[in-house]
Amino acid sequence: MLPYATAAEAEAALGRAMTAAESLWFRYSAGIPDYVLFWHNILFLFVVFTLAPLPVALLELRAPAAVGPFKLQPKVRLSREEFFRCYRDVMRLFFLVIGPLQLVSYPTVKMVGIHTGLPLPSLGEMAAQLLVYFLVEDYLNYWIHRLLHGEWGYEKIHRVHHEFTAPIGFAAPYAHWAEVLILGIPSFVGPALAPGHMITFWLWIVLRQMEAIETHSGFDFPFNLTKYIPFYGGAEYHDYHHYVGRQSQSNFASVFTYCDIYMEPTKYHKAYQAKMKALGQTEGEKADSNGLSYAKLD
Repeated sequence: MLPYATAAEAEAALGRAMTAAESLWFRYSAGIPDYVLFWHNILFLFVVFTLAPLPVALLELRAPAAVGPFKLQPKVRLSREEFFRCYRDVMRLFFLVIGPLQLVSYPTVKMVGIHTGLPLPSLGEMAAQLLVYFLVEDYLNYWIHRLLHGEWGYEKIHRVHHEFTAPIGFAAPYAHWAEVLILGIPSFVGPALAPGHMITFWLWIVLRQMEAIETHSGFDFPFNLTKYIPFYGGAEYHDYHHYVGRQSQSNFASVFTYCDIYMEPTKYHKAYQAKMKALGQTEGEKADSNGLSYAKLD
C-alpha cells in the first residue's frame, strides 16, 4: 500500500509531477495492501494458462489442414477431449498447488525487496531486470531439468510432463506437483538477486509462462518474432525434446540454447527433427500408460 493519502503527497515525495503511468498506478494501488497486489499473480496465471494456448488449439482442432504445414509432428493430433482433459488437469494443479503457493510466498517476496512504491522503474531498468531473470532461470532450469532426466527423477516426477510426446500449449504447466515446486525455484532466484518493482515481477511471471506455452505449442510458424531473439530455442527445439522423451540427452534448457550448445552439443538435433517432420507418427493409433491417444492422419 502506498504511504500517500493524495496524489499531491506522492508528487511532493517524488519532487516532481507523476508520469501518466505513475498516476495510473497511484490511482489503482494506493489503497490496496501489498500482499493483495502480489496475489494478482494468481489471476494473471489463470488467464495465461486459459487463454494463451487457445488460439493455436482452436486452429489445430478446427482447421488442421490450414496449419498442418507448420506442425512439427504433422501426423500426430490430439482429440478435443484430450485437449480438455489436459486443461482440466492443469487447472486441478493450479488450484491445489500453484495458487496456494502464491498465497503463502508473499513474505519471501517482501523479504527479498520486491516493492510496490513510487517511482516506477524505467523501461530500460525493467528490460535489464527481465533479461537477468530469463538468463538466471534458464541456466538453473537447465541443470535441474537435466537431473530430472535421471532414472529416479524421470520415473518418479518428470515422466508426467512427458506424457505429451507431441506437446501442446495447454501442456506447458502439465507436470507432477513436485516438479512445479522444484522448477519454481529458478523462476524466483532472478527476482531475488535483482529485486525490482512488483510490475516487473508481474511481467516476468506472465512472459515466462507465455514463453513456455509458445515452446510447447507444437508449431513452428515462420512469422514468429521470437525467431529473431539470439539463442532462443522455440517450439522446434523443445518439441524434439518431447519427441525423444526419456532418451533425450539434450535440449534441457527452458528458453535459450547456449547451455545445451556448450554443455552437451546437440549435433543430432537437426537430423532427427527433419526425419520426424518427414515421417511423422508412423505406428498409427497408440496410447500411453495414462490413456493419451495419438491419432495417425493420412
